[in-house]
Amino acid sequence: MQSLTLSTQLIQQVVDLARRAGEAIMEIYNQADVGTVYKEDNSPLTQADLVSHRLIVGELTKLTPDLPVLSEESRSKPYEERRSWSRFWLVDPIDGTKEFIKRNGEFTVNIALIEDGEPVAGVVHAPAVQTTYWSARGLGAFKQIGEAKAQPIRAVVPASTPMLVVASRSHSGAETEAFLAKLRELGDIDVISIGSSLKLCLVAEGAAHLYPRYGPTMEWDTAAAHSVVVEAGGTVTNLKGETLQYNKADLLNPYFAVLGDLPPELRAQIVERL
Repeated sequence: MQSLTLSTQLIQQVVDLARRAGEAIMEIYNQADVGTVYKEDNSPLTQADLVSHRLIVGELTKLTPDLPVLSEESRSKPYEERRSWSRFWLVDPIDGTKEFIKRNGEFTVNIALIEDGEPVAGVVHAPAVQTTYWSARGLGAFKQIGEAKAQPIRAVVPASTPMLVVASRSHSGAETEAFLAKLRELGDIDVISIGSSLKLCLVAEGAAHLYPRYGPTMEWDTAAAHSVVVEAGGTVTNLKGETLQYNKADLLNPYFAVLGDLPPELRAQIVERL
């Protein structure tokens, strides 16, 4: 395959697709019964997940017929097949299904373009709050609220701000608490709890310094927002400082940390405590 041109036009088509999926999701979100069932791993699945999945996969296949699409709700693709994919779309039709079921609005549609194991473009759309983050290698990272003009974002927090740490709304535990205790050695910290890939996006837009993740996530949970963070000047790495890789034999992510564009000394102090 030749390299797919990352143009503003292509990304806008994917943004429009994510918003269309968001509209379909919200139709079900506003119903009394969202049709929840449970998968083999006991994770929830709603009718909205399936509607979003079918729409996104179908439209991406039309947009780029030569590129495979891997969605959380796809039938399992064996690594023997996937290992030959140098470029593909990676989709989470609804990231934060638990938040969707709780009706707190903290869920997203995630669409990422993966090239040679790295996310080179990403769209994260939060339909309940009409907010979209998008990015592409060489084009930067942006945030758009409703129909307002998209604004460039940078992963920089004002120097005088207390350290702001993002934590999971539904998945926090002893390891996270131990890390936060170590961080308090550096001074006061404020913890922000929120669901889905919005955690990464808060770092990308400079609303938080970091997001430590001590808990299981899958590649489709992080890929789109990973691109946004990197294009905004931040990093997404495992606890050894190695950039997260995609299309692995095992699609489970390692524990990881998302850091903004921090002063070198502060970054070193945080990394030492991970």
